[in-house]
Amino acid sequence: MRPVEEFLARYLFRLRLPTLVEEQRLRPIWRQVTGRAGVSEERYAIWIQEADEPNAVPTPGHLVGLTRWALYTLPPSHLEAVLAHEIGHHLGGRDWLSLLSFWYSIPARCALIGMRALGRLMKSVPAVGCVVVGFVLIGYVGVLVAVLTFDDSLVLPFLFLTPLVAPPILAWLGRREVLQADRRAAAMGYGATLIQVLYGWQLQHQQMVGRDTNRRSRLMSSAPSPAERVRALEALTAAA
Repeated sequence: MRPVEEFLARYLFRLRLPTLVEEQRLRPIWRQVTGRAGVSEERYAIWIQEADEPNAVPTPGHLVGLTRWALYTLPPSHLEAVLAHEIGHHLGGRDWLSLLSFWYSIPARCALIGMRALGRLMKSVPAVGCVVVGFVLIGYVGVLVAVLTFDDSLVLPFLFLTPLVAPPILAWLGRREVLQADRRAAAMGYGATLIQVLYGWQLQHQQMVGRDTNRRSRLMSSAPSPAERVRALEALTAAA
């Protein structure tokens, strides 16, 4: 399974292996995190995502993503908290389950990518975008009506509704998993430090932690807003 996971990391998630210098910096911090988590430091492999975000995209299997921003900006204690969040996605012995759910969600993810591409086309070239979306909708509705008319099973109609139903469900599951990873990191003792990381990222990017996006953006986002994460972590640290 490791070769498959490495292929996904490199070509799907756009991650890269850390350099020798990066690995030397990460090794003692990673040893500390895995020690608190109670897992072997050889069980997971850290890959780097070229992004200016506090957390990398959640990865299935035995991959742990770390963003360039976290690697080069954060002090060791804060970097440790970020890695605790990332490993929190994998805790609970569900590596095989996360990889299996990822494979089964690929059709829905492809539908979501297609819908986003059509949305960008409508914004950039409204005339062409509207024509393309119109043809797609006509074809989609036509096939759906034909399936409902000539097929006695409800399986195919349900599959055709996947592009409409799956994106908000996948987004909700993604937000839920991020909050659960935060909760697991807080259980390891990194809750307060993770709050500082989120505040620091917001200040560096000149954004306000209390400012949420509009309702549609929150519904379709696969990650909760920093404000929501901070509130959840503050509640956990206050209850501890």
